[in-house]
Amino acid sequence: MIRPEAEITEDMILTHWQLEKELTQKLLESNPEKRWEIFEQSYSQLYRDLNWLNDLTKQTRSDPTWQFAIWTAAIGLPPQTIYEIGSGKGDLIAYLSKQGFDCKGTEITRERGEQHVVNQPNLSWGNSDGIHLQQFEPAAHYNVVISCQVIEHLHPEDLQAHLRGCAAILEPKGRYIFSTPHRFTGPHDISAVFKYDLAQGMHLKEYRYSELVAALKQVGYRQICCPLPPVVQRLTQFGLQPQRWGEAYLQLMLGLEALLALIPVLSLRRTVAKALRRLLVFRDNIFLVAQKI
Repeated sequence: MIRPEAEITEDMILTHWQLEKELTQKLLESNPEKRWEIFEQSYSQLYRDLNWLNDLTKQTRSDPTWQFAIWTAAIGLPPQTIYEIGSGKGDLIAYLSKQGFDCKGTEITRERGEQHVVNQPNLSWGNSDGIHLQQFEPAAHYNVVISCQVIEHLHPEDLQAHLRGCAAILEPKGRYIFSTPHRFTGPHDISAVFKYDLAQGMHLKEYRYSELVAALKQVGYRQICCPLPPVVQRLTQFGLQPQRWGEAYLQLMLGLEALLALIPVLSLRRTVAKALRRLLVFRDNIFLVAQKI
């Protein structure tokens, strides 16, 4: 996300919009055989032509312990091996490596990733297509695979292949933990600036909980739940099981989502969803933990 105080001109926004529209068309029209090449070229062009995006991207808060609390609570304690898909500027994976986890960050383009994090212990870097991870990593090698704001950038045809790729490099009972913007509070890409109701830019598809839970089950994941918000996590101190609370929280999200889906006008649905978010009973982002069998 761009810092609110960042100085952005109208020309910068229009240039960004035109480029994203052109690149989005290429990405959506790409065939599976050429897709990695086209995605790598497109994202390299985006960050090369609009290099101010890297400069204006929000930096980690002064207290990353607070910012990444929900991630560390979901992951658990080290030692564990963690593989991140789409590490961006590397804030999350660098923080986890400092906590003692054995980490690998990855990106589809060399315009992001390793160049932003230098000489970090417990952290290695690589490139991948973000889909066929078994072609880049050993089978059953990692305890945890994570992605933060990545799935919405994948071609919609590749969702199940992506989930299978994550499962392939996870050890038995390993977990895929990820966040992605919820469609009902979006769009969450540059489309929002131009008042679109659905993403038109390089968020190729923004999802619902129900879609992702169904896809995870089809691939064979089990024990799917939501990581608990930090406030709710405190309840586990009183002997309440985090897994059960996470499953109950997911059912709450699915129920609210089903009710919101009954609102036919997208702008009104978004308004109601954001009102529920302000009441702390809905989220802008889907956040899921899924365990490999």
